[in-house]
Amino acid sequence: MSRFTIHDLAATIDARAASGGEASYTRKLLDKGPAHCAKKFGEEAVETVIAAVEGDRDHLVSESADAIFHLLVLLKSRGVSIEDVEAVLAQRTQQSGLEEKAARKR
Repeated sequence: MSRFTIHDLAATIDARAASGGEASYTRKLLDKGPAHCAKKFGEEAVETVIAAVEGDRDHLVSESADAIFHLLVLLKSRGVSIEDVEAVLAQRTQQSGLEEKAARKR
């Protein structure tokens, strides 16, 4: 069995975004617009933080999966691809995290 990746998830989101109808949760989210997608991501992010603070590993894993899904839907709603995000991450790895953070303040 091949390993499921974030690219697989992004491709699934793309496919469901292209589909029509009531059968796709992804399509319903996107139809409500970027603000709604952002709100859903925020809700999932908060739930992920709560699970981490509570120390519930299984809940943290589950909420993290929800947060990643909703982040990718939010990116899709704004026309941002996972490759766009990866390019920024790749650029940032050319320097230390402290150097990168300091450079953002300029």
